[in-house]
Amino acid sequence: MAGRFAVKLVSVAVALMASGWRADAADQPPIRIGDVSSYSALPIGARGYRQGWELARDEINGKGGVLGRQLQIISRDDAGKPDAAITQAAQLVDAENVDLLTGTILSNVGLAVSDFAKRRKIFFLASQPLTDALIWDKRSRYTYRLRPSTYTQTTILAQEAAKLPARRWATIAPNYEFGQAAVSNFKQELRRLRPDVEFISEQWPPLGKIDAGSVVQAMAADNPEAIFNVTFGSDLARLVREGTTRKTFANRTVVSLLTGEPEYLAPLKDEAPEGWIVTGYPWNEIATPEHRAFVEAYRARFKDAPNIGALIGYINTLVLAKAIETAGSTETEALLAAMEHLKIDTPCGPISFRAVDHQSTLGIYIGKLAVRDGQGVMTDWRYVDGATHQPSDADVLAKIKE
Repeated sequence: MAGRFAVKLVSVAVALMASGWRADAADQPPIRIGDVSSYSALPIGARGYRQGWELARDEINGKGGVLGRQLQIISRDDAGKPDAAITQAAQLVDAENVDLLTGTILSNVGLAVSDFAKRRKIFFLASQPLTDALIWDKRSRYTYRLRPSTYTQTTILAQEAAKLPARRWATIAPNYEFGQAAVSNFKQELRRLRPDVEFISEQWPPLGKIDAGSVVQAMAADNPEAIFNVTFGSDLARLVREGTTRKTFANRTVVSLLTGEPEYLAPLKDEAPEGWIVTGYPWNEIATPEHRAFVEAYRARFKDAPNIGALIGYINTLVLAKAIETAGSTETEALLAAMEHLKIDTPCGPISFRAVDHQSTLGIYIGKLAVRDGQGVMTDWRYVDGATHQPSDADVLAKIKE
């Protein structure tokens, strides 16, 4: 009887497979994704990032998941500290048995997790850190990066700066890897385009601890014609308010990285510095069907407007799902092979990943700041495709060898 029962079970299974039946995603073990981000250190942007990936995860799972399995994202807070990020990543891998890692915002934290992923030989999609070291001199075959690089963003801004009549420039940037790289790239590109420019002042406040009055005073003493700013978050707010009070920005052009992003612009309200040339995210003016669908779904779910973190969190999860689907597996080597030339449609349009440096071609929005109805907004903006402002394969290989 036991033999006949076994044969019957096999026959039933064969019949089910022949009819196209497969186990529902809810019946399969989930795909476990470990996320590490600065939820307490950068709460506004990180909250949007979480809500973005929650929205994408639930949309994907509602359509049956990936490879017949649900996506499960297990998040941990790195508190903006590299050591804490490594500890959290280790717990995700060893205790939670995640299949892959993603996340991070600050550049030094992203580099730390990338190094951890290399040592543990696990795939890592860095969602938001901007440092070029992540994909060049400290690159790892286990790490890919979604957000446009420091090189891409500063190159685009430098090309805008080159159109200005200003010759004497000052720079203000946080004194850590991202700020240093941003200033270096901006200076190099602007000098290439305008050999007549000179940089007469550099201010390097510590991240999160800017003495805005001293910075503004020291910079103004050198009397620059234009300023390149890289401060963000609370440092940016202090700089803008102190500089406005002292009229330091009056009659000076300011080119500013990230300032048009909602998480940094919203706290300034009507103090937003009009006329600054910035990178950012004019979420309410982007009219493509793909982006409108994202915004409508996000606002319906969270009763809030998306910031750049939300957009990145959403796209990041779409990329992970596409990579797993393409690989047909969550095995590290299969994921790495799938990522080399991965192409995917996003709310910003189609993007791909470059095999040479593991960088996505996601672009940026650039425009000018204005104040409308008591709130800072981006005007005269345009989207710049990241693929058009990235170094050639030969240049990347040269940078890696340096």
